[in-house]
Amino acid sequence: MELQFLGTGAGVPSKQRNVTSIALKLLDERNEIWLFDCGEGTQQQILETTIKPRKIEKIFITHLHGDHIFGLPGLLSSRSFQGGETTLEVYGPKGIKNFIQTSLKVSESHLKYQLNVIEIEETGLILEDGGFKVYCEELDHRIKCYGYRVEEPNFQGELQVEKLKELNIPAGPVYKKIKDGEIVTLNDGRVIDGKDFIGESRKGRIVTILGDTRFHPNSQKLAKNADVLVHESTFSADEGKMAKSYFHSTSTQAGTVAKEAGAKKLVLTHISARYLGKAVYELEKEAKSVFKNTRVVKDFDIVDIPLKKDEVD
Repeated sequence: MELQFLGTGAGVPSKQRNVTSIALKLLDERNEIWLFDCGEGTQQQILETTIKPRKIEKIFITHLHGDHIFGLPGLLSSRSFQGGETTLEVYGPKGIKNFIQTSLKVSESHLKYQLNVIEIEETGLILEDGGFKVYCEELDHRIKCYGYRVEEPNFQGELQVEKLKELNIPAGPVYKKIKDGEIVTLNDGRVIDGKDFIGESRKGRIVTILGDTRFHPNSQKLAKNADVLVHESTFSADEGKMAKSYFHSTSTQAGTVAKEAGAKKLVLTHISARYLGKAVYELEKEAKSVFKNTRVVKDFDIVDIPLKKDEVD
């Protein structure tokens, strides 16, 4: 599981940063990619990566400002020409369906795959697919805006083969029954409980990706115990009044969300073009003063999300 940042800028593209788009790469887990927001030029950014548009099967839109959706028509159309045949689902606020349908109709674009657009009407659990769960909550922006929380299913413990061999239990179909936790009667009459031969389970990972927002309690709710929290950092710590006025967050507010939520890692994005060079890393430094494990990302950066090692409660 990896996050790759296709655009990390705020508002308009700059020479250093394209506008917002984030790819959650679930290639090992599901052989697919989920996209969060799709700002102008996203498909051009994808050309600089190993991402294949046909692997994108779900797109989650945080809100309908142009720097988060203007890349959708082009990407959806190009996916048809690049081998995309599987159904693609787009989730977002009310109005996203009209935007997509109008763009495709006016441009006479015809997709070769099934497109399902789901407008979010109620927050909470909005998707459960293959054990993965996606939750959303409304944030505090100038227009309706959501944050998303992706929960991976827990991993079953490994079959303790060496322990079975020590008891002279030969490999075969019985191993599957044991791994499934069944009570098994062996050929020699011994009865064993499969649960005694399964190692510790591991918790699935949690990824939280927030849209544009002022400091808000729902941010902590979505980010609770997240392995990675992706949070906007449009303003520096000393620009709190301006951040509130423009419905955005500061670097230290992002750090506070991560700290109060018990997140493990904070990633800062949605960086204003006025922050260049060392100024960008001042944002990171400010957030680190509140939450140490913070990283500010640039376009094409990849954040690996390793498996947890702890036992499921």
